[in-house]
Amino acid sequence: MNLKGVFLTVVLTLLLAGAPAALAQQTKQSFSREQLITAAREIISTTRYAALITLDSAGRPQARTVDPFPPEKNFIIWIGTNPRTRKVAAIRRNPHVSLYYFDHESQAYVTIRGTARLVNDAETKAKWFKDEWKAFYPDRARDFILIKVTPEQLEIVNVKSGILGDSVKWLPPTVHFGKARLRKLP
Repeated sequence: MNLKGVFLTVVLTLLLAGAPAALAQQTKQSFSREQLITAAREIISTTRYAALITLDSAGRPQARTVDPFPPEKNFIIWIGTNPRTRKVAAIRRNPHVSLYYFDHESQAYVTIRGTARLVNDAETKAKWFKDEWKAFYPDRARDFILIKVTPEQLEIVNVKSGILGDSVKWLPPTVHFGKARLRKLP
């Protein structure tokens, strides 16, 4: 499913879950950057898993469930995985990724578009490791690598909190983090 398909799925889910009344009452309320970032952190904290979306070798979007750490202060997000996965190969080819968090209970989602970088040094891997992962990565030096996602843009919708997008074009409130510098990865 491509990013538009994911967005349409969320919109349809919200509509079926009773969002029409909220959308009908939508006003041109604006939120500060800090309010949007705080709301995004709250949504992310209620959703344990996210979807990481990369592009495969043919340029088609591929989504898979990941167990990311909470965002750092600057909204960098770390994810652990096996270096032999398709997502690692995809990031080596094209570091542009999206992370998608969805909270059904609050009728809310956060999408983070950014640049991924693979990190394989022992000290950083020790910092970003969950004990519950030991069975998945018995040899941490060989079987474990980190994905560091540096955000470029964050989109958020939270129906229960009144954070809604433009009622005509359905564009969600957006936070821009600045342009990330792209580097060719090994």
